[in-house]
Amino acid sequence: MNCSGCSFIQPIEDQGTVSLRPLSPSLEQLIRQQAYDIYIVEDIGSISYYSREQMLDILHWVRALPSEQGSDLSIGILGTDNIGGEPSWFPLSTLITRLQHHDIVEIIRQKQFTSHMQPIVDEQEQIMAYEFLLRPIPDGPGFQPYKLFEVAHRTGLHSFLDRAARISAIETSALHLPAGVKRFINFLPSSIYNPQYCLSHTFAAIERLKLDPQDFVFEVVETENIMEMPKLQDIFDVYRSNGINVALDDVGSGYSLPELIGKLKPDYVKIDRGLIDGCDRDEQKQRDIRNIAERTWDIGSRVLAEGIERREEFDFCRSIGINLAQGYLFGKPAERPFAVL
Repeated sequence: MNCSGCSFIQPIEDQGTVSLRPLSPSLEQLIRQQAYDIYIVEDIGSISYYSREQMLDILHWVRALPSEQGSDLSIGILGTDNIGGEPSWFPLSTLITRLQHHDIVEIIRQKQFTSHMQPIVDEQEQIMAYEFLLRPIPDGPGFQPYKLFEVAHRTGLHSFLDRAARISAIETSALHLPAGVKRFINFLPSSIYNPQYCLSHTFAAIERLKLDPQDFVFEVVETENIMEMPKLQDIFDVYRSNGINVALDDVGSGYSLPELIGKLKPDYVKIDRGLIDGCDRDEQKQRDIRNIAERTWDIGSRVLAEGIERREEFDFCRSIGINLAQGYLFGKPAERPFAVL
């Protein structure tokens, strides 16, 4: 069993074969017209390539085929180091994206990233938690986190990346934080197809490092795109059954709040930076923030204001009873905690 795209983790070698299936007689004829050498076994045709550029040329040619020839094709890749083995099969668009963004794919595949920590403070500006955020490793290749996840989505690697990022955050927290300090860690619900299985690696890491599950808060980072409420409820239930709190991230004014908060009953609701920015001088934002906060308090949960950069924003949030905050005003993400807690 796997979460999704585990076969996509294998590297694509610079020499090998591109296989196409099912191979029709008319497609075989088109391939031979291109002067490609083709080897046929049953309904699979294999074309040798000798460089990454030549492989891309073959794939772009396949993509340009008439729909009646190319729409149902699966693409298999087998490097020279694995001759005699089974190829890894990909959708054509996924494979082309992997090749076009080879450097980013290698960062994901080789886990060339680490976790930085951004403080979360209470109303007295005392640090009570940290959120863990993906960043490049020291002296490693640079990247923008959003780009990493964008390419991961387009190449079938998002489940692998999301799981690896969660494990990285858990391991980093074990190195730097004492027991009793909350650790907020992001997760993508779209990467979790079977919660019991896909999250088992997360729970195993917490157990392996002898950490307290109650110190963890896992937060949905796709709140704006929640489409399958029952699926997310199942994910939340699995987290909670393992003693872990859950949070909704980036909650703004454009949601069906009664359904979102009332059905999911998150332990924390994080108000989106777009609402917090300039909230001290915008009455509409103030009304929206109060509405979200009151809905959250009605179910006995806590509210956190995200992205605070100005003292005035923090003062407004405190004045209406929001007692958790996060943002550059209190500290940027860093390799180590800002304070010994």
